[in-house]
Amino acid sequence: MIDDRIEAQRIADELEEPVARAGELARKLGLTPYPVNYWIVDYDEMNELIAYGGFQERYPHWRWGMAYDRQRKQSQFLGGKAFEIVNNDNPSHAFLQESNSLADQKAVITHVEAHADFFANNEWFGLFTDGEESSQDPAAAEMLARHAETIREYMRDPEIDRNEVEQWIDHVLCLADTIDQHRPYSPTVTDDETDLDAADPDERLEELDLSEDITRQVFDDEWRDAQVEDEARSFPATPEKDVLAFLREHGRQYDEAAGKAVEMTDWQKDVLEIVRREAYYFAPQKMTKVLNEGWASYWESLMMVGEGFASAEEFVTYADHMSKVLGSGGLNPYKLGFELWQHVENLANRREVVERLLRVEGITWRNFQEAVDFEAVQSALAPPAWIEDVPGHLGEIDPDDPRIDADALERARNGDLDVEAYPWAVFSYEGLVRRHYSLLEPQNRGFLSRIGQPQLERISRYLFDDSRYDSVEAALSDVDYARGWDRMREIRQSHNDVTFIDEFLTDEFVEENDYFAYEHSQQTDDFRVSSTDPGDVKRKLLLQFTNFGKPTVVVEDGNYDNAGELLLAHRYNGIVLDIEQATDVLERAFELWGRPVNLLTIDKEYDDSEIEVARRQDREPEPIEVGRRLRYDGQEVTVDEVPWEMVEHLAATDVDYDTTPEEWLD
Repeated sequence: MIDDRIEAQRIADELEEPVARAGELARKLGLTPYPVNYWIVDYDEMNELIAYGGFQERYPHWRWGMAYDRQRKQSQFLGGKAFEIVNNDNPSHAFLQESNSLADQKAVITHVEAHADFFANNEWFGLFTDGEESSQDPAAAEMLARHAETIREYMRDPEIDRNEVEQWIDHVLCLADTIDQHRPYSPTVTDDETDLDAADPDERLEELDLSEDITRQVFDDEWRDAQVEDEARSFPATPEKDVLAFLREHGRQYDEAAGKAVEMTDWQKDVLEIVRREAYYFAPQKMTKVLNEGWASYWESLMMVGEGFASAEEFVTYADHMSKVLGSGGLNPYKLGFELWQHVENLANRREVVERLLRVEGITWRNFQEAVDFEAVQSALAPPAWIEDVPGHLGEIDPDDPRIDADALERARNGDLDVEAYPWAVFSYEGLVRRHYSLLEPQNRGFLSRIGQPQLERISRYLFDDSRYDSVEAALSDVDYARGWDRMREIRQSHNDVTFIDEFLTDEFVEENDYFAYEHSQQTDDFRVSSTDPGDVKRKLLLQFTNFGKPTVVVEDGNYDNAGELLLAHRYNGIVLDIEQATDVLERAFELWGRPVNLLTIDKEYDDSEIEVARRQDREPEPIEVGRRLRYDGQEVTVDEVPWEMVEHLAATDVDYDTTPEEWLD
């Protein structure tokens, strides 16, 4: 054990150089990451950090212990290994496990630099800071530490029961994903005048604690009738997606002893807002898992393999590292994201070349496949020998070439730069673009020729530049080799997982990578491959990533049935609710509303005779969709069927990235 620890410390001491070089290379590749602080931690510390979501301090709660135990058992019994964790902050903080090999540590460092670039530039992460008045940086570590100390103070307060605080956190956490992640975070401010706006008039009078004489003389029947008429108006005016904000503004707590709803205490309001604010902070990470992990895996691979960060002795170890990351079963966000980013790069580069070739005299979208010599095109696109072999051509390189960093070249020639280890250092961005042009990679050499006639026609239709070339050679001499990387940075800035998959999971990608959809079969009561059609695959993936993969629930009425009850509505996209989980959510919501809570949804029923007919015909049975209302009154949950007109507005009909269009429903 001592020897292992000494070896681990030795590897940690060797990381200063890779950290500096990885940051330098990342910036030469066009990345603009937050500064990153790297920390070496042991096995237990790594598990704690993972449980805490990448931070060293969080508020006291049993969930962290459960997450720690799950992570530890996963590592111990399932063979999973945590290589690193990095948080979205400026500066970012990355934690490396000391037992990693040097090859693993280098892979982690290059991966982290790309994550820090994504954090700094993706607009969905910017939504959180857009809502912060004090700073345009996340300042996450400080924020979470303040939250932790605030909750600890409440738990230490002798007038507050610690168990009540933890129980209150449980209630709020159950609803933590019911926010509007498509809007910037903004604090909720409670208007005291609205606290009783949905209460019964008698309850409002009781709160005022007036004498019977004053109540009888001032608040007569006419006043009561006016209040009832005013209370009959529903609110909010339009469905509210940020359920936590609505509960923070209008909710109350249920006082079991008094048997009624009473005001939330100050600490309850504060804790609710703390959990809500943290939900907004972590939302972009949930919304961009494929995009972010794929981005980091792409640049890690380019640096480790394409630029030799993994030495010859470390290459096998790194290959094993990457196979573990990309090779796990199920829906792997690393693999899907990595392959999609490569596809985006290839599409952009191919379009650039095709646009040039379609301007050559005699080449049209109709004769493209026959008129173009693709082998000759590949040869023309190939870089000069010195770009591929810098050490072997060091004396021949022109320092005035825009693809060269002249200062670095001079240092390399003077022996002040190890060009064998860091050949990339002598290149500018333009040079690195040329050095790593995707269409020349062996696995992509057929990508250009695979373009179909519909794509060619579409590109040709939108060629607004009338300039023509006399030859293929002249056309290719104008190719912008940076188009792929430039396009990738544009997408990195504006997209989330749903929009990314919707736009770039093309038919070509699905077919080339053998993706398929699977469903639970009502006929056989197991999971079966349901389709290999690209459209079905895309729909399946979009359903899994929309709204964090959770049901979308909104507030429809804060005065349902004119009784001060809360009405939630499930935006139905063809996936029915798990009634047991929905029941738990209602029970938690009741604690934050103080009065009965209702939930409207659409369910599917299967007729036994239809199931039998479908089985004999080897097809899936056709379900019957029905409306249901779940209600929890503090004692029990009831489930009632409701008329279709009460729920038909819940069925998705438009694409809005919260729901799915009607034609998606199977």
